[in-house]
This record gives sequence, structure tokens and C-alpha cells, in this order.
Amino acid sequence: MPFTDIKEDIFERRESKVRSYCRNFDTLFVKATGSEMTDAQGKTYIDFLAGCSTLNYGHNDPDMKAALIEHIERDGVAHGLDMYTDAKAEWLKAFEQYILEPRGMDDYKIMMTGPTGTNAVEAAVKLARKVTGRTNVVAFTNGFHGMTMGALSLTGNAGKRRGAGTGSVGLTGTTHLPYDGAFGDDVDTLEQIEMMLDNPSSGVDAPAAFIFEPIQGEGGLNAASKEWMQGIARLAKKLGALLIVDDIQSGCGRSGKYFAFEEAGIEPDIITQAKSLSGMGLPFACVLLKKEHDIWKPAEHNGTFRGNNHAFVTAKVTLEKFWKDDTFQKQVREKAVILTEGLQKIADIIPGAKLKGRGMMQGVDVGTGDLASDICSRAFEKGLIIETSGADDEVVKVLAPLTTPVEMFQKGLDILLDSAREAVSSNQMAAE
Repeated sequence: MPFTDIKEDIFERRESKVRSYCRNFDTLFVKATGSEMTDAQGKTYIDFLAGCSTLNYGHNDPDMKAALIEHIERDGVAHGLDMYTDAKAEWLKAFEQYILEPRGMDDYKIMMTGPTGTNAVEAAVKLARKVTGRTNVVAFTNGFHGMTMGALSLTGNAGKRRGAGTGSVGLTGTTHLPYDGAFGDDVDTLEQIEMMLDNPSSGVDAPAAFIFEPIQGEGGLNAASKEWMQGIARLAKKLGALLIVDDIQSGCGRSGKYFAFEEAGIEPDIITQAKSLSGMGLPFACVLLKKEHDIWKPAEHNGTFRGNNHAFVTAKVTLEKFWKDDTFQKQVREKAVILTEGLQKIADIIPGAKLKGRGMMQGVDVGTGDLASDICSRAFEKGLIIETSGADDEVVKVLAPLTTPVEMFQKGLDILLDSAREAVSSNQMAAE
């Protein structure tokens, strides 16, 4: 049956209108390996989306796949609530050995939450309020933290917030302040934030926590400087608030280091992780919290799917394969240079365009959502999967798997440059 018939027969007839990515990538995918996806017609696409940074290590890594198959074939535990299992024990030991201990993070506990990033954010905010006895949480402009009501109250995007269907009702308990660079390079937002919080007549309640993304994925690839991150950490400590770093999209190596806040040398009270945590695209999220904040009573926060044993299996392989030394990090940083150079070529042909982001989480702000969308649509026709981000979808965002071979990575960037040239030329002709 042709794809158009399949689409009308089941997807459009039965699936909710809320679907989104499929509207931009309008084909039936049947296979995925490494940094490529193949559709039912046999056309192969280079993947520069990677599940929105959920597939940092590519599709179907052979070592992870083999470990998962072996676990399933021996009837290893698939679902165990938060019971003790061998798979959980092995992942915890590997995470301790390869992530926590090398970074001097022995004073963190690991809390299993529901399987998505928004679950981790909900747990983090809930704990911060419990620890401090305060309600207000300071979030930042262009931030995105999830789609459940608590996480959505922290999210700045008006379109996402409208999805709650309640106006501002229910999206409360949050103060939104300007992120680093929100008003341009010449405005010190950290100074403004401190003035607001020091002023007893500002109307901003004493916060339970500050929450920020080191690099704002959905918000347009705004990257916080190490000085700004350090400043927010100092301010949180000064005010008796907890510091929550949302490293869900920017973590697991995406920035060039395992945690995107590492370069700032800060010690968050709480860190949220998800997306590439499983290594293979399996649902898995957790919260890292300082031991002194672990004041939960048993079952005070839970969820049926906290602790996905299949994800524990693949996540352990991820740590052993990519994080036992600094080889992988060096490779990521080398590719980040290639990415910067490739995106600069695009920025050079678009007046006013500028590069955004850091590491392997970069893009180019082309000025308008229409132009960015046109570039991405043309790229898809040429065999490249890539999306936009930003308040007006004005940023063409590259989230290629970190394991993408250099030759394939360069080919994808060449496709993107060709698509940008065509889009710019088309727009110029339409304006004449």
C-alpha cells in the first residue's frame, strides 16, 4: 500500500491532531542505524535531529542492542517498580564509577522518577519546595522544562503554555526572569536579577529554587556563559534557594562534556537527566540530588515506570563504551569545530544571521521562522532530517548523534548549506 494511502487509512483517521514531527518529516520510517533513518521507499536520510538529543550515541548501537537482547532472552526483569534488580545495581555502579567519582560528585544520591524529562523536573521542583518550605521557583526566558503542569509553569513558550487550556490558571508558583543575553550582549541580566531579588518591593517572593538549562534547546540554543551560571549559583546560595540544573537535552555529552554545566565549576543541588540517559532511546529519567536534600519519605514521590530495567541495561553499556576515559569527549569537541565552521558558511550568506549554542548543540539564527522552515524542508527533500527552534522557530538547530562519522557529518552540513543557498535565492526572487 502506498504511503499516502497508509497515512490516510490509519494515521490521519485515528491519530490525534497533536502530532507534530511527522508533519515536517512526511514519510514512513522503517529502519534506523547509526546516524541514518530509512523510509518504506528505501530512501535513507542523515539524522540531524536524533530524537531531540535522545540518540546522542545514534540509532541501535550494536553493543547496546546485543546487551538488551541477551537480557531479554534470559528473561531478565523488564518491569520492577523500584525493586532491587541486578540491572539497576549494575547501572548504579557504572554511573558511580564513570560519572560521579571522576567529577568529585560522591555527595549525590540518584532518584528514579517517571521515564521522561518532565517527570524529573516535577520531582526536582517538588523536592526544592519540600526542602525550603517555599513555593516560588525562578525560571528563565525561553526556557523549556516539560509539558506537565508543574514543568509547564516553568516553561516560557506561549504556544506550549496555551496547550494547558487554562490560561495562567494552574501555571503558577513561578517567576520568569531574563536568561543570559536575553536583552543583548551589552545587558548584564545577572545584575538585573539580583536587583529584583534584593528589592523587598519587587513583588518577587523568596525562591525555593532557581532552574535553568545550560544551553536552551527549544528556546533557540541560547548558551549561558560560565560567569552567568556561577552567578546564579552564588545567588541561590545567598538567598537560601536550591539550584536546579536542567541538563536533560544538553547533557550526556552534547556540550562536549558529560554535564553541560561542568565548565562553570558549579555544584547544583539538583540535576535532572533524561533523553540520552538510556543511550538507546529507551525511556529513562532520573534526578541527582545532594545527600542533605534527600528528605523524602518512602513512596512520597513515585511512579509505575520509575526504573526501566531495559534502559538500565543499555545505559550501563553507554557508560562503559563512551565514558571510561576522555577519548569520546575529545571526539565530540573535534566535531563541534567542524559544526561551527559549517554553520558559519550558512551565516555568511544570510544577512544578520548568527551562530547559537555550544559544542554539538549548535545552530544558526537565520532571522525568521519562515526562512528556517524553508531551509529545513529543502534539506529533508535532499535527505537530511533537521528541525528549527527558538521563540519564532528562527533557529536551524543541529542535534546530530555525537557518534556520527566525520564524512557523513560533513555530507549533512553540505546538504544544509545547499538548502540554505536555495532558500535564500528563492526568497530573494520572491521579493523582487
